[in-house]
Amino acid sequence: MGQEASHEQIDPNEPPRVLSSRSIDGIAKFIKDGKAKKIVVMTGAGISTSAGIPDFRSPDTGIYANLAELDLPYPEAVFDIGFFRENPGPFYVLARELYPGKFYPTVSHAFLALLQRKHLLLKLFTQNIDCLERRAGVKSENIIEAHGSFATQRCIECKTEYPGDLMKKAVDDGDPATCLVPQCGGLVKPDIVFFGEQLPEEFHKNTHVPREADLAIVMGTSLSVQPFASLPTLISESAPRLLFNMETVGDFGSRLDDVIVKGDCGSGVRKLADALGWRDELEKLWRSVGGDTKEREAAAMQEARRDMSPDEGLEADIESLTNQIDDTLKLSDAHTKKVNAVLEKDENAKPASGTSSSQSPELEASSKSATSEVPPDRSGLFKDLENFNKGQLSSTTTRVTTLDGQEFIEKPAAQQGEATDTTIPQNMPNESIRSSPTEN
Repeated sequence: MGQEASHEQIDPNEPPRVLSSRSIDGIAKFIKDGKAKKIVVMTGAGISTSAGIPDFRSPDTGIYANLAELDLPYPEAVFDIGFFRENPGPFYVLARELYPGKFYPTVSHAFLALLQRKHLLLKLFTQNIDCLERRAGVKSENIIEAHGSFATQRCIECKTEYPGDLMKKAVDDGDPATCLVPQCGGLVKPDIVFFGEQLPEEFHKNTHVPREADLAIVMGTSLSVQPFASLPTLISESAPRLLFNMETVGDFGSRLDDVIVKGDCGSGVRKLADALGWRDELEKLWRSVGGDTKEREAAAMQEARRDMSPDEGLEADIESLTNQIDDTLKLSDAHTKKVNAVLEKDENAKPASGTSSSQSPELEASSKSATSEVPPDRSGLFKDLENFNKGQLSSTTTRVTTLDGQEFIEKPAAQQGEATDTTIPQNMPNESIRSSPTEN
């Protein structure tokens, strides 16, 4: 999976050029020896999964159930700028579920803030839109949000910024905000990159930064979305590269000073913190930004249950199970209602007896959505939120120009069998809604 097979791997028996060893200990020694003073970090959705940010396919989250009840031509339309102009309501429903404030930084986010505190973080490039880096304490000037975020918002017509407090109220109320500029009245949305929009100018203005790094750390990304995927290739050959990920991706493993640590990002970060002697400092920082909130809530609930009688405990279990079942049934119930409505419409439109008629396209599409949740050619694409933000790529096969000026022919990740990240909108290989690339 990923892209590991597309790059020639080094001989594992050949020693590294810069590191004392190709390991976390080797990276830690490199940092402790003062050789890493300008660290560039590149992150994807993998650093946020343990924060509990929901995906689209899991009915337990309720997000997909909300979308199922909306009049969407296809679920991905919620992040399409053309559809947003016509009907901004569905996005505001989604934004209410994802708006900053509901989730807390992971230990990986805390590690980024710790790098900044120690004056080692040159720049953070992230594909995530959740703003958890900011909540962990990373300064905005040190962050390049390649696919935008909820941090700021503006009018989609005149591009005038919109006050954050008014945006939050609009999202909470589910009432789409409009521009405050007289005689404009354009719709307002967070500065998240939608299909049909360009990547932020700040991303393009900072693509030179990776070349200045003396160490690169890549965490929780499939590196399947250009041009972000080209960033690690811009790191100097003399600078080590460290990957925390569930699998090898990009061209990692092709350089003598590449260190690959497979597994979840939090575990990898804690191992590095141990090797650096930063573990206590890291955990304290993580707790200070609310990272252990879920654990504390779970502990409090467990403590409360100890004081319950057997009957009270059973009642609490039944209530919890009932809520889970209700959430799970929301999706099928919503689809059933839609299908029944179309069936009724189709029944009323039937020709007189003796004539033939094929099933209406509307009924066929709705029937399919009731069983598969997405059109047939999009099955599997709603793995998570990160599947949304690939609108800058073309639909089938396209020529992509990487950040270093090289060109290659790329197929969508879904055709290549590549892995995608698991929470934030940015790996959406959807053919029907991208007629041309917006980022080449």
